[in-house]
Formats: sequence, C-alpha cells, structure tokens
Amino acid sequence: MPDRLPHPLRADAEDNRARMVDAARELFSERGLEVPMRAIARRAEVGPATLYRRFPTKQALIDEAFRDELRACRTIVDEGCADPDPWRGFTTILLRLGDLNARNQGLTDAFLATFPDAVDIGAHREGMLRSLAGLCRRAQDAGALRADFVLDDVVLVLMAGRGVTAATADARLAASHRFSALAIEAFRASASSAPLPPPARVAASALVAP
Repeated sequence: MPDRLPHPLRADAEDNRARMVDAARELFSERGLEVPMRAIARRAEVGPATLYRRFPTKQALIDEAFRDELRACRTIVDEGCADPDPWRGFTTILLRLGDLNARNQGLTDAFLATFPDAVDIGAHREGMLRSLAGLCRRAQDAGALRADFVLDDVVLVLMAGRGVTAATADARLAASHRFSALAIEAFRASASSAPLPPPARVAASALVAP
C-alpha cells in the first residue's frame, strides 16, 4: 500500500498547480499584474498557503503564467503543423491562436510592458513563423490556400485580432472566433477570388517585442 500512495498525491499536486497557473493567467489578463495572490488562490479554489508553497513569490507565479502562455501558443502551432491535412491544420491554428489571444491578451501585454527583456519573444515568434511557412506552402501546393497568400497575411490577421474588444470575456471570445472564421474564408483558394493588393510586410516587425 505505501508504494501506491505517492502517485495520486503527485497527480493531485499537478492538478493544483495547473489550476493555480490557469487562475493566474485569467486574472492577470483581466486585471493586470497587480492582482493579489489571495484573489488568485480564491479563483483556483486553493488556500493561500498552498499557492505560496508552490510559488513562494508573486514574481515566480507571473513568470510561470507567461511561460505557460508561450507553451500553449507553441503547442497550437506544432499540433496544426503536424496535421496531415495542411488546410485543416492552417485553419485550426488561426482559430486557436485567435481564441488564445482573446482570453489572455491582457497577460501578454502586461508582462511585456513590465518585463520587456525577460523573454526573447522575437525568437519565440520566429520559430513559430518558420513552422507556419512550411505548413502554408503545403496548403498552397494542395490548392486549398490562395496562391497570392504570403506569410505576412497571418501576422496581419493576428495583429488585427489583438484589437477585438467586447463588454465581457465570452463576448470577446465569440467576436474573435467570428473574426478568425472570416479571415479563413478570405484565405481559401477560389476561382472567383479577386486579386489582393500588394503584401503588407509586417512579419519582420512582429518579431520585435512591443
């Protein structure tokens, strides 16, 4: 019996950690980095002592919340690029990144404004764009993505999506999802599509943290 006890305890501890980080991401997005630790503990439904035992300082929790955000972003791109159907992978990435931005944009903005040199955000974005470039070429070769599409168009849509606002978090998420779906239809290859204006070269500027 003693040999079996640590496993559920470890699972429970990991579940608590995930809830604490998720709560921190939500509250930092909603209210900024000044939100009290006790409020995060309440949102995560754990005691303050449990929160401080896992994250002894608020800075440690802020850092972990942002790293978790970057991991979520990277996972979305990796999973989309691994899809054997490049168009489905491409559209899934746009929808999921749009939803992620709608939920947690406040966290990203607050973290980068407060700690501009803490993370090499340019390297993070460059790696994702490199992966997306290969996926987009495959989608064009399959005849699903319009031929005059350029990678800067993805960056343009994601930048525009950052400006989506609404009265509530649910409404913002719904608006972001709608916006992403409209963009996807514009990217779809069609014989009736009108030619696009010259590309807006925005990918390079996106590699620099705001």
